[in-house]
Amino acid sequence: MTPDLIVKYSRASALADGVLIDVSDFAREAGFKLPVAVTDTLYHGYLTPPLELAKEGQSLNGRLWDTLSVLRFAIKASPVTDRLSFTVLFAQVPDAEPEPVDLLAVCGPGDSGEPVITIMLPSDD
Repeated sequence: MTPDLIVKYSRASALADGVLIDVSDFAREAGFKLPVAVTDTLYHGYLTPPLELAKEGQSLNGRLWDTLSVLRFAIKASPVTDRLSFTVLFAQVPDAEPEPVDLLAVCGPGDSGEPVITIMLPSDD
């Protein structure tokens, strides 16, 4: 027996609510052909640099570019799959070694069945 659907939360609603952040324009520049969004947790926790690092030249665009570049390499190196784990190094405090952060990219159907990519922390899944 299939459980009854209680709530349907669309990708469009998640984007409008800020739960997902659309980075498709930037992703196209990095070579992605599909729409790409990141979770707010990833965006605010890692892609947006801490103020101290922003003062030293770290930027959202640079961190996003690095993340998308690592993902493109991981996609090319992996077998065909709709879920891909990969690791990106993020500096979080000045003068410290960047820390490896495990990420998950999921390619799935958007609201109209079109393929879309969502990048997230594993705990966001």
